[in-house]
Amino acid sequence: MKNDLSVMMLSWEFPPRIIGGISPHVYFLSKSLAKQGVKVYVVTCDFPGAPAHEVIDGVEVYRIDSYKNPAPDFASWVYLMNLNMQKETAALARKLDIKIDVFHAHDWLVANAGIGLKHIFRKPLLVTVHSTEMGRRDGLHTNTEKMIHETEAWLTYEAWKVICCSDYMIQHVKWVFGLPTDKLVMVPNGVNTDVYDDVKNNLKDFRKNFALPEEKIILYVGRLVYEKGIHVLINAAPKILDKVDAKFIIVGSGYMKEQLLNIVRSMGLEHKVLFEGFLDEHTLLKLQKCADVSVVPSLFEPFGIVALEAMAAKSAIVVSDTGGLSEIVEHDVTGVKVYPNNPDSLAWGITKILLDENYRNRIRENAYKKVQEKYDWEKIATQTKRIYEGVLGEYSKSFWA
Repeated sequence: MKNDLSVMMLSWEFPPRIIGGISPHVYFLSKSLAKQGVKVYVVTCDFPGAPAHEVIDGVEVYRIDSYKNPAPDFASWVYLMNLNMQKETAALARKLDIKIDVFHAHDWLVANAGIGLKHIFRKPLLVTVHSTEMGRRDGLHTNTEKMIHETEAWLTYEAWKVICCSDYMIQHVKWVFGLPTDKLVMVPNGVNTDVYDDVKNNLKDFRKNFALPEEKIILYVGRLVYEKGIHVLINAAPKILDKVDAKFIIVGSGYMKEQLLNIVRSMGLEHKVLFEGFLDEHTLLKLQKCADVSVVPSLFEPFGIVALEAMAAKSAIVVSDTGGLSEIVEHDVTGVKVYPNNPDSLAWGITKILLDENYRNRIRENAYKKVQEKYDWEKIATQTKRIYEGVLGEYSKSFWA
């Protein structure tokens, strides 16, 4: 297939490095764009054991040395990593005589590199804002948070278009950065349902590693940080266990882990709440398939990719009625919505699903159908490609062209 459009994506994380939702987003979007005839280059940070260059389903992936220059702190590391990403990407493009039509930066961690490359090559820069520091922290309280916010603002200012993953994020980003409406465009996240077909065998034996046959599995996947609302789930646990015999499986890590462990110990629930840390992809996929209910109790959530993954795995979901989660889930149809930061409401939603098997099966099937209809990566790639083409049409009429 002829490549008429060439895009260079910048992302600090890309498989096998998976810290949050950016990594799988860039992975599946880039592959789906390549399938539609777009020539996609991904520039990302290095990772132990991962090659400096590889081709994944037509996507050219280049990993740069992210620790080439010693850094005394996080802010310095980000700055120096971006300098090296910009330098190596520019050198690479010139050495290989790569044609680049559009630069596409994913979030603030690659802001400096994206902005620099835009001006070096005089090509349009698109930005996907996956979250904001203002939203994550519920305000700006430290110098580091203010630095991140200012970097995000600069990135959105320099962008030709700013892509957001939900209508909620469109309004949030517009308010936080004072952006004009015509600069913002909504493209949802996607999910790959096929990966769950490969792990559907031997689930009964696999399940025994985490729970007894009579215990329901309540699954949380995400960072152990305040904005993800994991403390709300832990505080709801006694109320849930009063009505349902269950095991809470917590997947992920974060700065709240010790605090959460102390709460669990004080409740005497060490045997009912398991902190699993990070799991390999295959194990996580099987666990999502086994879960009787998946919980996304976020206080701030731009989109909620974990909710989509649960829907794709046919796990019933309970989510906070906030942010992008409110758009993904239709209450009593594809899942259950509960009040944010409210353990009583969360306990009600979880027990509602676990105590009614017919209800649980109905919302699971409805959710799976919705994922297939609306959140397919091929459809999302088509939307993204149209945005690229629209930007290039505007660019061709500008003095930059």
